[in-house]
Amino acid sequence: MKPYILSPNSESPLHSTSCIDYKGALNAAQLEVVFAFDGPLLVIAGAGSGKTQTLVYRVARLIEQGVHPSHILLLTFTRRAAQEMLQRVGLLVGGRSEQVRGGTFHSVGNILLRRYGQAIGLDSSFTIMDRSDAEDVIHLLRTEYGLHEKKRRVPRKNTIAEMFSKTVNTLRTLDDVILDNYAHFVELIDDLRHLQKAYQNYKAKHLLVDFDDLLVKLDELLDSGRELQEELSKAFRYILVDEYQDTNFLQARILQKLASAHNNIMAVGDEAQSIYSFRGATFRNIMDFPNQFPGTHVIKLEENYRSTQPILNLANEVICGAEESYGKRLFSRRIEGAMPVLVRAEDENSQSRFVAQRIFELREEGTALNDIAVLVRSSYQAFDLEIELGKRGLPFIKRGGMRLMETAHVKDLLAHLRVVENPHDAVSWNRILMLIEGIGPKKSAQIVSQVVHEATPGRWLVELAQRMRSTGLAEFAGCMERLNEMTASAPADLLSLASTYYLPILKQRYDDYPKRIRDLDHIQMISMRYDLLQVFLSDLALDPPNESGAESEDELVDNERLVLSTIHSAKGLEWSCVFLLWLLDGKFPSSYSIFSNHELEEERRLFYVAMTRAKHLLYLNYPINIYDRQAGAVLSRPSRFLDNVSTTLLDSWVVVDGITSEHGNSDV
Repeated sequence: MKPYILSPNSESPLHSTSCIDYKGALNAAQLEVVFAFDGPLLVIAGAGSGKTQTLVYRVARLIEQGVHPSHILLLTFTRRAAQEMLQRVGLLVGGRSEQVRGGTFHSVGNILLRRYGQAIGLDSSFTIMDRSDAEDVIHLLRTEYGLHEKKRRVPRKNTIAEMFSKTVNTLRTLDDVILDNYAHFVELIDDLRHLQKAYQNYKAKHLLVDFDDLLVKLDELLDSGRELQEELSKAFRYILVDEYQDTNFLQARILQKLASAHNNIMAVGDEAQSIYSFRGATFRNIMDFPNQFPGTHVIKLEENYRSTQPILNLANEVICGAEESYGKRLFSRRIEGAMPVLVRAEDENSQSRFVAQRIFELREEGTALNDIAVLVRSSYQAFDLEIELGKRGLPFIKRGGMRLMETAHVKDLLAHLRVVENPHDAVSWNRILMLIEGIGPKKSAQIVSQVVHEATPGRWLVELAQRMRSTGLAEFAGCMERLNEMTASAPADLLSLASTYYLPILKQRYDDYPKRIRDLDHIQMISMRYDLLQVFLSDLALDPPNESGAESEDELVDNERLVLSTIHSAKGLEWSCVFLLWLLDGKFPSSYSIFSNHELEEERRLFYVAMTRAKHLLYLNYPINIYDRQAGAVLSRPSRFLDNVSTTLLDSWVVVDGITSEHGNSDV
């Protein structure tokens, strides 16, 4: 069935007037999206085309039409994005926006599983494990099963976790995942299959779920009974999904079930920006959406509000070479602008010196450093540039590295609260006990096997400490007794008590403890926003802060820093000037991808994403005469993605001994 389209000039069937200025805020294509009503809708939103604005007004319009806000589900890939969108909806329709259900697939899964999980035998007090917790459990089980003692090489715990995760996100068996991606471990398939089963049993026994389980069990819940699926589908009468090109097969299947009672689903995405297959995302979801939801109406948002037309002309030309697409062409009302520049350097250091010098010049000309970005295919490709920037005193921040919630000291502290919330959490118990002097892996395992079954773990630990005559264990037991007595208290109070106990341990274990203390202070500040411990711990697991408190402080003191980033980390961001390094055939696309059409097409899309981050200036840089050991050849030509690009779309510069000569239009 075709969706019911309301003309921007027509009267709503429920309300004859509107106080929202849709025409003043939206272009014609965006208006068509906002005024679409029932049925499946696919919005192909090009880079910089105002998709967030469109989603905000779409939600506002539904509410204005008389749809109860609680019947609207807005799914995004970060909860922060959902919150920001709904705040903007609130500016249009007032407090009603607070009742809209918004969040990530995982956060929605968490809420529904805690409410309805009993239907599939899942207790509502489950604890969510992050990736490192999952790896620790896998390591524990791998050791228990004696896999580490085999004469053949056994995958590391993070590799095994990745294998298990791929089975979920790609809906394939473990055997298929190993054969396709880890063929060198094929002799261990039986062992890994048994380990996967043991991992599932361990989680069930200790009331633990990992991130993948939040989707797997939500899917299982929706299949547990026709009445429940229909109830949940009717509860979410209108479903809006952002960044649909980044969904995996399981998420698409969940959406089909959630929309089964009404088919009122709107997916927003850009097939040209599908770049996360390594995480399990699939390009096929957005391309097959019209088949999965028959009667889909497709609307393309092609007006770009970010880049000048010369940059868009190049991006359009590159992406039109894709094997499969929706055939959009971005355009801008900013017709004039500098041509993108293809810069050939004699070697890597020459490339770095050119980029550093040009950045220095741009800053002198008035462009702020934080409005300039250097993008790379892989993080190691920026190492030489980092040295050159240091020589010239140009400050920079590199996107990536360990996140705050992955740091040992933060995980140590939160483990104390996690066992209060879920006394069956063996992973957290083990982490805490291993901090106590005199308790090693063997003793910790013995204690954990008992404490998870105790009704009053604090009191049991006190008695154990007396028998063991362990001062460290006694101090910990006292802390746990007080925490258990305060379970009804606010998370900030519980965290403060745990911090008081943990601080001496922190100072003893880490030479850089002052910096780590600032991280704990940062977590303490976050905890003050919460009233319930379960919600606080779930939110930290599902939507962790990206930076440490120290890093945040530094940015406030001096935000004049150049950005070095991988292209994957830059998606969704924009800068006035963008430098792309190593646009050398064999490096971008990488020599690993040139024998696979699927991988080569994703590399093309990655290049497209990099180019469309630039607003005014775009420099495409490549060194020549680079020997590549894998290819066994000298690499000397620019990326094959430029092979069919018109010479009128690029200026060409050559850098020799740090001196730049301009050659007008490119001769690629």
